[in-house]
Amino acid sequence: MTVGSLEFVVALGLIVFALAAAYFVFASFAFGAGYEPTPRRAVEMMLRLAEVGPRDTVYDLGAGTGAIVFRAARIYRARVLGVEVEPFRYLILRLRRSLTPFSDRITLRWGNMFDLNFREATVVTAFLWPRAMTRLRPKFEAELPAGARVVSHCHAVPGWTAEKHDQATDVYLYRWPAATAPVTTDET
Repeated sequence: MTVGSLEFVVALGLIVFALAAAYFVFASFAFGAGYEPTPRRAVEMMLRLAEVGPRDTVYDLGAGTGAIVFRAARIYRARVLGVEVEPFRYLILRLRRSLTPFSDRITLRWGNMFDLNFREATVVTAFLWPRAMTRLRPKFEAELPAGARVVSHCHAVPGWTAEKHDQATDVYLYRWPAATAPVTTDET
């Protein structure tokens, strides 16, 4: 291989890498959401506040590369449905699931989270933009079973009252249907 052809291969490799990185970060905007992984501390707080356990079915909306999906299945032994609309991240999820010994507890769905039916969910996790949370609220109210928990990182469910809000990780916990009850204050 000559020096000129080696330089060409290196340059081509750098261009391919840059395009792949740009796609991974920015192309998801075309699918309605940017990519920002949920921080590990927030993932742990979300699952802990929701009291996730082996009897739960966790729906992870906008599963990304699986931080919540794999932790909920591996550590908390829950059944998990991870939903991701962006094709590249969905493929990463599928690859990761194929390599894990607890894949029987993980179901992955490529598609629009607004097309989901939430009747089987006992826990819903989300790190979504405020507009998405606003659009999901009526679906939650129509479909979540009583006692279901919704945990959200950074963005509240508009119109709902959080049972808990961990300020250190900015995680909100809601219980359905109590989340829609008005806040009462003791004025005695």
